[in-house]
Amino acid sequence: MHKAAVTDHPVHELIRNRWSPRAFSDKPIPEVVLRSLFEAARWAPSSYNEQPWAYIVATKDDKVNFDKILGALVEFNAGWAKNAAALAIAVARLDFANNQTPNRNAQYDTGAATALLSVEATARGLVVHQMAGFDPEKARQAFAIPEGWEPIAAIAIGYPGDPDSLPPKLKDRELAPRTRKPIRDFVMTGSWGHTAPFAAK
Repeated sequence: MHKAAVTDHPVHELIRNRWSPRAFSDKPIPEVVLRSLFEAARWAPSSYNEQPWAYIVATKDDKVNFDKILGALVEFNAGWAKNAAALAIAVARLDFANNQTPNRNAQYDTGAATALLSVEATARGLVVHQMAGFDPEKARQAFAIPEGWEPIAAIAIGYPGDPDSLPPKLKDRELAPRTRKPIRDFVMTGSWGHTAPFAAK
């Protein structure tokens, strides 16, 4: 299913076409494609080039680990994410490796890596749905994630599926128009709440 954003200003088609569906097909992701997704994440910018991200990943072929990730999701998300070809947990290292001082940008940088992964996925005809709805402690226990590393998001990756495969309420959400705040609501200058002149147009 193609669901390009209707943008107020021109952007690259990969940005327009990236979205987060819940309907996935059962088509497996070739390993060569998976490698390219995480290669894209590898090249994200990060504070001091720390690269504080790690990903725990399982495809459906790896039923034991796929089910461990699925078991960490809240029930609502598990209900549709079980159909994705791959599941992942994004994990951020909270301190710098060289001096063990807190890295306040760790989660920000891990998000940037996942954003690039999502764009690469879009370029390859895949879809990615990131989730806050999971239990970090279940993930930590299931995969022996060490102290100092924080599980921050769950991720479903796969090829787009048929919205008719979803329950009625989720199907309605899948087919609803995509919306975003206008840039004038969040692009500021001078003082908080003062819209930057270029964004007001």
